[in-house]
Amino acid sequence: MAFEINYFKGSPTGEIFPAKSSRPALNNNEIYIEITHSGVCGTDEHYKFVDQGLGHEGVGIVKAIGPDVKSFKVGDRAGWGYMNEVCNVCEHCIAGDWVYCTNNRKMYGFGNTDQGSFGSGAVWKEPYLFHIPDNMSSEVAAPLMCAGITVFAPLTQFGLKPTDVVGVVGIGGLGHLALQFARALGCEVVALSGSEEKKEEASKLGAHHFIATKGVDKLEVPRKINHLLITTSKMPDWNQYASILAPMASIYPLTITDFETKLEVPFMQFLLSGWKIIGSTVPPKVVYVQMLEFAALHGVKPVIEKFPLDLGGVKDSLKRLDEGKMRYRGVLFADLAH
Repeated sequence: MAFEINYFKGSPTGEIFPAKSSRPALNNNEIYIEITHSGVCGTDEHYKFVDQGLGHEGVGIVKAIGPDVKSFKVGDRAGWGYMNEVCNVCEHCIAGDWVYCTNNRKMYGFGNTDQGSFGSGAVWKEPYLFHIPDNMSSEVAAPLMCAGITVFAPLTQFGLKPTDVVGVVGIGGLGHLALQFARALGCEVVALSGSEEKKEEASKLGAHHFIATKGVDKLEVPRKINHLLITTSKMPDWNQYASILAPMASIYPLTITDFETKLEVPFMQFLLSGWKIIGSTVPPKVVYVQMLEFAALHGVKPVIEKFPLDLGGVKDSLKRLDEGKMRYRGVLFADLAH
């Protein structure tokens, strides 16, 4: 049985268009998913200028499975994120670090471009899909497929301890989830934002301390920060932040930007302080599974705005995101579509 897929794609002008594609009968470990929810991510803003299917925070219902599928059955809920396919034989894949696959790596924007989570359905291979916990709603799960794992990975992959202090720069689509995860992991949490506007909300999301940075020459915190997650597109003023970073602090720039953007740091200050800048994108699959289970157990949930999964909803959600008005993750709902 072939599958007809309706989806929404970008274009060189940035205009969004409806499109159709078809996939043949399922082979091997392929799975057809009827999409019920999709998160709307800042990366989608970049790819709306490309002739490809949009969306990579997908959740839906398994409607058909290939003959070799072992871990999913029809009726299960499944989600997917940034990675589409890897070779599974290079040293990085064998180690579980699939994002660094050196062979036939396919990820959002670089493979399977005739479908996306802004659509009616999708065909994916079993290894790149995740089970959604029974006690987690699909609208919560969708933004976790990218935003959730983006902030959970650095908090769990680089030696963080419950006794550490975590700083989160920016209280937005990534930052509001980082505050929740860091608090649930037992850390002392510092929220940093330009103004006092989000102070009360940051506290409700898990911050023990809030610092408004605009116009302040020297920042102060009760205990210096061991891990700093930067969820804004602009890097901090390192001279301003020097007073609150602990020696040997780890710094994680997490926002996807363009390849022309330069990262500039005060060399001697970093050298003498032992500060580390760590690149972190897509972790091993097991970390996705752990993230979903952890979020379900501890009630970590994105703050969402709802949109219909139709052309108007896609355009409206991307426009709101582009204008910086989204609080904090947009989610497209198939059952709201007209």
